[in-house]
Amino acid sequence: MPTDLFIWAHRGASARAPENTLSAFRAAEAAGADGIELDVHLSRDGVLVVIHDDRVDRTTNGSGAVADLTASALQELDAGSWFSPEFRGERVPTLADVFAWAGDRSRINVEIKTAAAGEAVLELLRHFPGTRVLISSFDAALLEDLRRRDSCLPLAFLVDKKPWQPLLDRAAASSAEAFHPKRNLVTPHLIAACRKVGMAVNVWTVADPSEANRLRNMGGMGGFANDPERLRAGLE
Repeated sequence: MPTDLFIWAHRGASARAPENTLSAFRAAEAAGADGIELDVHLSRDGVLVVIHDDRVDRTTNGSGAVADLTASALQELDAGSWFSPEFRGERVPTLADVFAWAGDRSRINVEIKTAAAGEAVLELLRHFPGTRVLISSFDAALLEDLRRRDSCLPLAFLVDKKPWQPLLDRAAASSAEAFHPKRNLVTPHLIAACRKVGMAVNVWTVADPSEANRLRNMGGMGGFANDPERLRAGLE
């Protein structure tokens, strides 16, 4: 019998509210998501801000690189109107804002987008010891460095291309909790290889309930969804 699928809200409930905003995270919680995935960059003044791209152009009314703007300048931008007038005035949150909001209610998957943000994430976690996190990245060297700095930090290695086995070996050597493959990479062989080393498999990004059921039946343990409510409703 397949186990329940752990549903991560991808950038929050990003089908229902502007991605990587507190509105999207609240919507994810209301939809019954098991966890929330978000992305972080460092601002010019070293503050961790929640935004996917390295530029603000796509998801705010501003322009320019995140790394060139201070946190206060970033939080003056409108991060909601691009999605819908209903969200006009939505702000780019800091990671501290999200941790303070989440408390210990939801698990937060923090995807670190740049190596420079790694040390800042470790420092922030010292101020939020109750936060339940999973730290992920495409940068394997960054994750390995974080493991050397913190032997207990929950880690997840993201992968988007073949061959995936060398990265899985590095993840296992780092005692990672999870492997996060792009959905087109997922096969029974990949899932079996992850299970053999005691690693969870969380797949990105899963839009269709039928695909979620297929992944679950193969033994996948979790999936990232833009619309967690729709995915949950379609699970058999």
